[in-house]
Amino acid sequence: MSGRRIFVGALAAGLTVAVLALVAPPSARADDPAPVVHDGFTTSDGVTLRTTLTSPGPVVARPTVVEFSPYGNGSESFSFGPDYNYLLVQIRGTGSSTGSFDALGPRTQRDVVEVLEWACTQPFSDGRLAVAGFSASAIMLFNSWHQHLPCVEAAVTRSGTHELYRDLLVPGGVQNLLPGAGVLALIGAPLLLQGGDRVTDPGSAVDALAGMFTTGVNAGLAHPSLDAWWQERGWRGDANDIPVLLVNGFFDVESRGAFEAYRALREDGAHLLMAGGHDGTPAGTDGGAAEARAWLDHHVRGVDNGVDEHPRVQLLMSRGDRAGYLAGDVVRRAGADWPLPGTEWVPLHLGPRSLTTEPAAARTQSYLTVPSIPTMTDVPNAAIVGSAGLDGLTGALPLLSQENLAGLTGLTFTTPPLVQGVDLAGPLSLELPLSTTTPGSAIWAVLSDVAPDGRSHPLTVGRLSTSYPGIVAERSLVDGSGAVVQPYGDYARPSPARPLQWRDYRVELWPVGNRFEAGHRIRLTLVGSSLASPLTLPALHSVRLGGADGARLLAPVLPGGALQFR
Repeated sequence: MSGRRIFVGALAAGLTVAVLALVAPPSARADDPAPVVHDGFTTSDGVTLRTTLTSPGPVVARPTVVEFSPYGNGSESFSFGPDYNYLLVQIRGTGSSTGSFDALGPRTQRDVVEVLEWACTQPFSDGRLAVAGFSASAIMLFNSWHQHLPCVEAAVTRSGTHELYRDLLVPGGVQNLLPGAGVLALIGAPLLLQGGDRVTDPGSAVDALAGMFTTGVNAGLAHPSLDAWWQERGWRGDANDIPVLLVNGFFDVESRGAFEAYRALREDGAHLLMAGGHDGTPAGTDGGAAEARAWLDHHVRGVDNGVDEHPRVQLLMSRGDRAGYLAGDVVRRAGADWPLPGTEWVPLHLGPRSLTTEPAAARTQSYLTVPSIPTMTDVPNAAIVGSAGLDGLTGALPLLSQENLAGLTGLTFTTPPLVQGVDLAGPLSLELPLSTTTPGSAIWAVLSDVAPDGRSHPLTVGRLSTSYPGIVAERSLVDGSGAVVQPYGDYARPSPARPLQWRDYRVELWPVGNRFEAGHRIRLTLVGSSLASPLTLPALHSVRLGGADGARLLAPVLPGGALQFR
């Protein structure tokens, strides 16, 4: 076997292991209170959901936090202190609950309402409920928000998708293979391990396994476009007035979800804290744990602790690379909204190997979309592998976490060195006139910070299938000049490009949060899709550069900064 095959195989295995751990709850401490396992809650259609109540002492009426999880026994995601009971609900068709898993769809969403109605009147509850969720359990809440959630007075979510299709499984119309497979495996593991605990009749196991199989087929094969099946498993509006604290990190595998959920819920008093998620928590910080406890204390128990006076948006940003960010080298910015008020999107024009504020002479360049190494080009997926050992590997082999080598197979566009440091935070939009030889190929764009010594660290990525050139204008974010700075792609139905047909694409790059220091450079690289996505036939992409209608990147510059180059 060649060295390249060995490396790719090891990387894929590492990604799979990390994705299996991607939503794993924190392990219980030896001094944690013993849980009280109930017989379960029976839904209106006869399914039994296993519930576990954890109490800080004798079970008495207290404010109660409810979490809906597909990850089985012991999968509580938070600890809010001695003033709360915690109710874990294993959703249908998972863990020890009966029924058929429906991929967090309509029937499971209805279960959320029924459980909350029941929990509100139980002896362990004083009628004040909160909901909490990390990753899949946060997605469960966002999917259910179009229903009235009874007795819920506050919520805390971390690292959940606002729209499952866009934010995790098919971003830009490009299938995200490994996270999808890993999540299904992680949900399926407790289903098998707790089999003797959950099966009360032979049909129960059949229903559960059939639900898992159907979900895999639907999410992976039957619904490649954003159709009604996906729309039932995403945000469908706000029927509540619940203050929500949203916690995530800029390098998270589903970072887009927190930003979009904040924008949808800000009228209800939502706060956004970017302090780490699946991607890891910066050293010397608590990942938002204290803020989360204060949030519930204030909004559920009425404690006057001032958390409601904190800035609506708090950002812990990197200073050049993720490794330094995890080591505690962070830049803190805050503001009253997202994107931060006063953000200016500055056009950077793509030229031959250059990224400049003025367009160069018109020309065309081409590149071959050969698969790229995720550690170099796939920031959201690669970041979740760190805790599984990849951070140690990339520390020993720094080139694996740099974008330099990936650019050899694509097109690289780099600014001159910055005269002074500048903070970039917000979504980016890549306006890209492009032709392809292969219908359904993927546009893959990586934004990187290039240090003076030439090391180039990826910060965020944009993905778009060439079958989806359109955007939904009324849902896209525009700046004061009317420019689309965050395109909302239209993935309702594919429109494959004809070979060599020129079309204009708008590629959404997920929000960046980084300080580019003086002497550093900003780089955009166009490469083939990551190995974490399904392999496709290589395509030859040609891009129009320079002139009045050439490609350009709209970069979000925070107030007080300016893009000035040597």
